[in-house]
Amino acid sequence: MDNPNRPRPMGIELPTGTDPVSIRKRIEAMEHLLERSLVVPGTKYPIGLDTIIGFVPVIGDIVTAAMAAYIVWEAKNLGLPRWKLWRMMGNVAIDTAVGSVPVVGDAFDVVYRSNTKNLRIVKKHLDKHHPQTQVIEG
Repeated sequence: MDNPNRPRPMGIELPTGTDPVSIRKRIEAMEHLLERSLVVPGTKYPIGLDTIIGFVPVIGDIVTAAMAAYIVWEAKNLGLPRWKLWRMMGNVAIDTAVGSVPVVGDAFDVVYRSNTKNLRIVKKHLDKHHPQTQVIEG
């Protein structure tokens, strides 16, 4: 029987396993947090922490680069080929380098979604090599 006094976790629960399904869910959650977790007021345009934290000079870019590197690290755990990992790191490097330029970089962060690009690379790999991880989105 469920204990009503037991503390309940807030938000979503992320799987902790090392199987491809768990890793996919964690990567998707991080991409969502970084790229699409908020909506610009008065519009339907999604933004995420990558854009918001990017407004903080230097530290913001370091923090978002580290969060994006987590996606690459998880992709490495899935066994993606090196050339795909390098491509993903290139996406993060471009986002970090251009994003660090004051004003221009902030605008760039809104339109260049490196984490979404990296998620697409991971999904394509998983769909080919681990088809059981596919999720039908409706």
